[in-house]
Amino acid sequence: MRTYIFMFLLCSGMIAQNNECNYTLSGKIIDLHDNSVLPGATLIIAGFEKVATSDLEGNYSFSNLCKGTFTIQISHPNCETQAFKVRISDNVKRNFKLEHHLEELNAITLSAEIYGNKTKTIFEQKITEKQLDRFSSSSLGDILNTMSGVSSLNTGNAVVKPIINGVHSSRVVVMNNGVRMEDQEWGAEHAPSIDVNTIGNITLIKGAGALKYSGDAVGGIIVTEAAKIPVKDTIYGKTHVTAATNGRGGNLTSTLTKSYANGWYGSIQGSMKRFGDYEAPDYVLSNTGIFERSISARIGINHYDHGLEAYYSYFKNEIGILRASHIGGASDQVRAINSGTPLIIRDFTYDIDAPKQDVTHHLFKIRGFKNFKNIGKVTLQYDFQRNERLEFDVRRSSDDDDRASLDLALNSQTIRLDLDTDNTELFNLNTGIMGQYQKNVANPNTGVRRLIPDYERFNLGIYGVADFSITDNFLVEVGGRFDYFYIDAQKFYRSSFWEDRNYDVLFPEIVVEEFGNQLLTNPKLDYSNVSATLGTRYTFNDNYTLFTNYSVASRAPNPSELFSEGLHHSASRIELGDLSFNSEIAHKVSITLQKQGTTFGFSVNPYISFINDFMIIEPTEIQQTIRGNFQVWEYRQTNATLMGLDIDASVTFTKNLNFSHQFSLVKGYDETLDLPLIDMPPVNTTNSLVYQNSELKNLRIELQSEYTFRQNEFPDNNFEAFIPETNTLELVDVSTPPDAYHLLHLRTNADFNLGKNSMLHVGVAVTNLFDTNYRNYLNRLRYYADDLGRNFSINLKITY
Repeated sequence: MRTYIFMFLLCSGMIAQNNECNYTLSGKIIDLHDNSVLPGATLIIAGFEKVATSDLEGNYSFSNLCKGTFTIQISHPNCETQAFKVRISDNVKRNFKLEHHLEELNAITLSAEIYGNKTKTIFEQKITEKQLDRFSSSSLGDILNTMSGVSSLNTGNAVVKPIINGVHSSRVVVMNNGVRMEDQEWGAEHAPSIDVNTIGNITLIKGAGALKYSGDAVGGIIVTEAAKIPVKDTIYGKTHVTAATNGRGGNLTSTLTKSYANGWYGSIQGSMKRFGDYEAPDYVLSNTGIFERSISARIGINHYDHGLEAYYSYFKNEIGILRASHIGGASDQVRAINSGTPLIIRDFTYDIDAPKQDVTHHLFKIRGFKNFKNIGKVTLQYDFQRNERLEFDVRRSSDDDDRASLDLALNSQTIRLDLDTDNTELFNLNTGIMGQYQKNVANPNTGVRRLIPDYERFNLGIYGVADFSITDNFLVEVGGRFDYFYIDAQKFYRSSFWEDRNYDVLFPEIVVEEFGNQLLTNPKLDYSNVSATLGTRYTFNDNYTLFTNYSVASRAPNPSELFSEGLHHSASRIELGDLSFNSEIAHKVSITLQKQGTTFGFSVNPYISFINDFMIIEPTEIQQTIRGNFQVWEYRQTNATLMGLDIDASVTFTKNLNFSHQFSLVKGYDETLDLPLIDMPPVNTTNSLVYQNSELKNLRIELQSEYTFRQNEFPDNNFEAFIPETNTLELVDVSTPPDAYHLLHLRTNADFNLGKNSMLHVGVAVTNLFDTNYRNYLNRLRYYADDLGRNFSINLKITY
């Protein structure tokens, strides 16, 4: 009997103990700077063999815990390992915040996150700070061109404008350190006014699903962010020096950062880039030099629940435009386009003469945030931008050579308020409101008809995006945005142009006054645009994720599309807009299947866009002016379809050897005329073989193969020009694409310790290894010259 009682009591104790060991501990691992989630964190319960890892959403979970107090040790790449005490007496949900930064002193870790947190249902691509270090002397467009689905619209070698899934300019939004760039982006030869050395990382979002930033990003959104600063007492910095043979120049940039354990920090950065004339394999590309300088500074205080930052940047860039692209009469125009070599080839020089651009951009931002319990994170931001754009033409009169032919000053002021709620288990909401005022002033004293008039523009936007976790593996995201635009312009029209466009019938009420053969008008236009997104993300088999997204983007016509009427000097063409344009509305469907693995990974992204009232500019004729002959490019609206496929894949053969592959295809069609669209990127593929040995000075050797196919689908925009000297008509071929080409590039780098807190990074690269002659279909100067020849460069970086 005693034996039975003893066994009963023992079993009862075991049952009671088991009942007290069924508790769970779960939550998220979060960056204390901005509340972004930290996937891949490792959690260990001290004294027990219990380990958990945070998933892509930062979620972790422990089960079968007993009552008691435990110490949780949490580690994450680029974070200091921290310990937290947790008392368990029931099921507990607790979020842990870590101090996270990408680079501190000489400790550089490659962050290989493919999935980001700007959106939940669109596959995002990232470029980390270590990858950016290899492009210290490049442009933002050159860097983005290394990603699948991204190409570039070039004006020579120095003006590089990103194209995402076949579209560019106003259809691609650039967010620079939380500020939407307003730098006359409507121009095909207007590159983003950003020094890449101020960037800590880049996120590429293909499509308009990130409604927080914009509703008119038909192509996509480029988000650049500054490097994070640790909350600790430290001072550190880095200096880059780059030198290159092609252009015989280089780049110098330096950054110094000071931070404190109480959250205060400050950072200052400066850069200067100088190159002379670049060279094709067989000749100098005269007047293609560049002189770029910039400085930026930020100061602020950062705590886990509140913070404040002020930021200022100054960017100035002087860019030469190929001299051979600006020529004289009709015979020279025909000869230049049909010739195999430039008509003007001079000796190498660092001088930059007309034609050229001179762009200055000021950006100031002040931003504060506060985390409220049970509400979320509230962020308030004000920013001011001033973009001064000068374009210098080849003047025929020596008396006014120093005057710019185009002189624009654009002031933009924006205020925005955002709320990010992430305190619920199944439902997160981001919402906000923004207001913007712009004023553009065109200097009337250039002696040339103003291409873009004086105008004021007002924009009011409101958005909301929510995501729902249906299950642990399945998430749905839905969002909407409304934008109202109002433009008030002062524009002079030639009476003949006004009547040819039938504006005298369509817009008689906007005429203010007549001055001979000129009409002063006051167009007042408003647009109400609705944008939306609906997407899902499903994770299965641990390594596979399927993203699906449908988005609607609405884009109001920009000032160039509405008001252009004259010579765009650095573009070397006459451009004509249309006052009667409607908003452009794009419907895009994209699907991405992603596999992550230690030996093999890939992403496959097919997409299709249907764009109503697509605004396109295309060549129509050659026009004689007192400054010479210029092509006429005219805007029109049509319905368009763009479809494509982007593929990324990587294979790890051994511990030190891996292979990566990228493939991009995009097709665009004018549905109204049943023709291919102009300026669609040709099919291209890039393959890289990389050897990396962390035990041998972190040696990295990369051999890259880049193959661009010939563009076989293009509209026939050729026309004939009258040649007075021979009294004949000659065909001007502006449509036929150049041949396919293959380029090889070789890059290598290694790290050397200079001391306890210093490291030297040395990189050597050769691009266009075999000095191949080629012309890029998307280079607007391909009519006049070959692209760049072989280039040797060396990159030295010191961290301290």
